[in-house]
Amino acid sequence: MADLSGKVALVTGASSGIGRESALAFARAGAQVVVSDIDDAGGAETVKMIKDMGGDAIFVKCNVADQADVKALIAKTVEVYGRLDCAHNNAGIEGTPAPCLECTEENWDKTIAINLTGVFYCCKAELAVMLEQGSGAIVNTASVAGLVGFGGIPAYTASKHGVNGLTKNLALDYAKTGIRVNSVCPGVIKTPMIDRFTGGDPAALAAMEATEPVGRLGLPSEIADAVVYLCSDQASFVTGINMPVDGAFVAQ
Repeated sequence: MADLSGKVALVTGASSGIGRESALAFARAGAQVVVSDIDDAGGAETVKMIKDMGGDAIFVKCNVADQADVKALIAKTVEVYGRLDCAHNNAGIEGTPAPCLECTEENWDKTIAINLTGVFYCCKAELAVMLEQGSGAIVNTASVAGLVGFGGIPAYTASKHGVNGLTKNLALDYAKTGIRVNSVCPGVIKTPMIDRFTGGDPAALAAMEATEPVGRLGLPSEIADAVVYLCSDQASFVTGINMPVDGAFVAQ
């Protein structure tokens, strides 16, 4: 297991799913954790789970699509813990499924604002702190829909391709500063997002499972383990990658 003792980790979208598991994984690795989300109750529950296992965490509410909120989040992190070593920019939405002609401008704007612009805001604020320290690791949550086309969700697919491109750009821009930037590209993962996407329909869920060559959905903890690895010293020579954690989805 990665040792992040003495490190400070931030996770957005940490009230449930991948974000919650990432926050818990950071805590198990020894990091102090800043849990962030727009969901107060879910965020508080994640903090309680960390504290119940002997970890140290705080919750900071943040809408990543609001740059002032993001700046306040990073400022609070530094105020409480004095630094920022690891950041998992995970907050995101699936948007409303529809082919391009039925994708509304409102859906497009909201999905891009949270999934892509929100990641840009977070990276920009995190990089400023990490540059002063001379070190840091950022992991952005993209998707297999950021590596290949995914019918019926044009806004989501565009946003996640954007996250992967931004990740590569930042890795190059800051390669000599001691800061690494990577992304994870989850396949079909058993999260509340998938529950919403399938509407709780067993047939729809089975169809999603059938897209995975391994024959099952991934677990949030499997993504979290990849995130912690990418933030650890074990990945010191890894930067600029868009890592599929997808049960061979993109290998098809």
